[in-house]
Amino acid sequence: MSTEDIQEICRGFNHVTEDVKWGNDLVFSIGGKMFCVVGLDQNPVTASFKVLDEEFEEMCSRPGFKPAPYVAKYKWVWIDDIRKMKTSEWKKYLQQSYSLVAAKLSAKLRRELGLI
Repeated sequence: MSTEDIQEICRGFNHVTEDVKWGNDLVFSIGGKMFCVVGLDQNPVTASFKVLDEEFEEMCSRPGFKPAPYVAKYKWVWIDDIRKMKTSEWKKYLQQSYSLVAAKLSAKLRRELGLI
């Protein structure tokens, strides 16, 4: 798994924006709300994303995972090396994170984006 692989997956979702925030984090958003953050200056490359409430504890107990700094209360996890997950897992969790964040957008914005 590489940063480019994550970009390819995220760019496949509708209405995704991509920008660099805080000087060195590649951020993927839907409707202005983040759903994935990749640490560009980290070696190995790290990432954070949102998970289901019921998955949070289990994910944080996996080797290389922990609650994401600043956003753990929103059930975001941080992985210390993006190569620790298979491509199939990345596809699942990025789609899920995108969907969880999109579902929290206002009804007006979801209509504008064609999500409802």
